[in-house]
Amino acid sequence: MNQPALLGGEKAIMGNIPDDLFRWPIITEEDESAVLDVLRRAAMSGTDVTEKFEKEFAEWNGNKYAIGYCNGTLSLQAAMFACKLGVGDELICPSKTYWASAIQAFNLGATVVFADIDPDTLCIDPNDIERCISPYTKAIMVVHYLSHPADMDPIMEIAKKYDLKVIEDVSHAQGGYYKGKRLGTIGDVSAMSLMSGKSFATGEMGMLVTDDREIYDRAMAYSHYERNNAKYIETEYLQQYFGMPLGGMKGRVNQTCSAMGRVQLKYYDERCIEIRKAMNYFWDLLEGVPGIRPHRVNEADESTMGGWYCPHGIFKSAEVSGLSVSKFCEALRAEGIPTYPGANYPLHTHKVFQSFSLMNTDKPTRIAFAHRDVRELDKALTVCNSVEVFAIPWFKKFYPDYIKMYAGAIKKVISNCETLSDEKHAGTESAGRWFFYSDKED
Repeated sequence: MNQPALLGGEKAIMGNIPDDLFRWPIITEEDESAVLDVLRRAAMSGTDVTEKFEKEFAEWNGNKYAIGYCNGTLSLQAAMFACKLGVGDELICPSKTYWASAIQAFNLGATVVFADIDPDTLCIDPNDIERCISPYTKAIMVVHYLSHPADMDPIMEIAKKYDLKVIEDVSHAQGGYYKGKRLGTIGDVSAMSLMSGKSFATGEMGMLVTDDREIYDRAMAYSHYERNNAKYIETEYLQQYFGMPLGGMKGRVNQTCSAMGRVQLKYYDERCIEIRKAMNYFWDLLEGVPGIRPHRVNEADESTMGGWYCPHGIFKSAEVSGLSVSKFCEALRAEGIPTYPGANYPLHTHKVFQSFSLMNTDKPTRIAFAHRDVRELDKALTVCNSVEVFAIPWFKKFYPDYIKMYAGAIKKVISNCETLSDEKHAGTESAGRWFFYSDKED
């Protein structure tokens, strides 16, 4: 093929790219009208629109109950509280994820035990979970990472064996399926971000779903003080605390987001179908190309990638003359593909999880109330420290000619791997980030 653009050749991505190939979220006059209605009624701090959205979201996802929050981080913290995570308890969580899957446990006096990931799914490795369990383990946080469903069957078996709660973090995978089961309906409780960068985008919002009434009541009472009353709460022991947020914080949603969410929900599934068609076509074009592997499910077993949020590929340097993932991404950017190496850094490598003291104790927060030094278990986290991935285009429309152009750019770079891997062109870019490389946080 042609010489790489990085070394003076012509760019592979040429011409005018249709704006809607990547634009997201899709905002129409219907969204605008719904948001304007909230503004004109000065109903931003109300709950009427949010409660309608909660009901519709629960029905759509296949849950009995749903609760909206001001962001996904708080919805996940409410899920931890709802599962009775408290002082001295342990939460098992994959290390390769966004910080909001884990760090809130510190606010409850609990700690985090990190499990390794599967090298193909990039989700928590069921085979590593039992290593992490102790008498103090309370729950497993399962992250459907980069839209890929985690392997839920063995995880649920382990949870049943040890009487553990399972929290699903569906922030990357709203609307996805695992073997015919909707994500968010398999564990005890699920929570997710619906911020503007996600595949299900409402502006800035979180959602919690569950079929368990006590979990729902605890999650509601945690940060919804105006709904902590007899109209919403049935669990008897909670009724003495009516009128106050049990977590000491306000989780109420700005209803402009709920209004947008109701409109987005009407069209979300059909838009996701086109996204998946485009993304699968892209990977089909790259079938058999050395050095890269698709990060996607086998849809034959009734699993799907939802809206395919923040798609990545898996990189195999040894197959392409030792070309580094950072140099590979640098070459792709020169061709016109916006990309970067890595995804989220492993959380256990950040000093917040090693030495930071949130509560100003003489011990790091992660072990301040723990019954053991859980940091010692981090030494076994080999896959999340070594797996190499790279961001790929997130196509929102099935435009075959343009998708072929992007796939062709990747083939062009791979075909020149020997030249690019030459020492004088070695890549040095950091292969990861704490939140994803864009103007929007993960």
